[in-house]
Amino acid sequence: MLAATILPVLFAGFSARGEEPPLPPVRTVLERMLERVEQEEVDAHTFKHRYSYTRTRVKEFRNGDNQLKKRETKTRVNNPAITAVNQPEPAEPDESSDTGDKPRAVSDTHTNVKGKAFEKSDFPLNEDLLRRFDFSVAGREVVNGRPALIVEFKPARKKPPEKGIKDRFLNKAAGRAWVDEIEYALVKAEIHLTEQVNVVGGLVGAVSKFTLSMERDRTPEGLWYTRKQNWHLEGREVFLRRKVDFYEEHKDVRKVLETETAQLR
Repeated sequence: MLAATILPVLFAGFSARGEEPPLPPVRTVLERMLERVEQEEVDAHTFKHRYSYTRTRVKEFRNGDNQLKKRETKTRVNNPAITAVNQPEPAEPDESSDTGDKPRAVSDTHTNVKGKAFEKSDFPLNEDLLRRFDFSVAGREVVNGRPALIVEFKPARKKPPEKGIKDRFLNKAAGRAWVDEIEYALVKAEIHLTEQVNVVGGLVGAVSKFTLSMERDRTPEGLWYTRKQNWHLEGREVFLRRKVDFYEEHKDVRKVLETETAQLR
């Protein structure tokens, strides 16, 4: 909170002289982001229980000729006022869990690729994650009226061990992240693969291209949430080429007043 009070004053001083404040060391930026981890979890819980919104998720599957083969759309309305006076909303099923279904034969119209949406919780910000990359502070940019640091990252020269498919992606990922310079929250990010990722030694499949972009917003009371997220994947499943696109967006974000909840009781 102290930074939120002092930094705007410092920026105003530099701006009055036509200067920009010096960029902080990259280690300082990373440490401040790590300090926010617990607060991010609290903010996510608070946002869900204080704000109404509509979340839309779309997944599209295409073949190697770019023909659309399957499209899935899910829309969910979050309304804390209604949830507060009814039974808790059941958790959504984990798309990555084992449903007991037997693997189907892969064809031009059938696929075993789930195309599961990447969640923030899949890649928790911790020291293990940071060790997988080399970071540098590349500059500063104003995003939604607030100063943000541009942090570039690429695979670390000494790659950590790979325990699963997520680690393989991380060890071959690079990109940019915009970090709010007042609160050190992630504002937006752009990520891509630097080389192909093989699945089961390359015998079953391989991901040749993957790009991800995300943008976050801040509520007036200081809660950060993901406004939209897109990713694109291209690869091979057995002998067939696959393309998967995912889109997610939160719309109609509005704080629910306590009077609205009271009226429903």
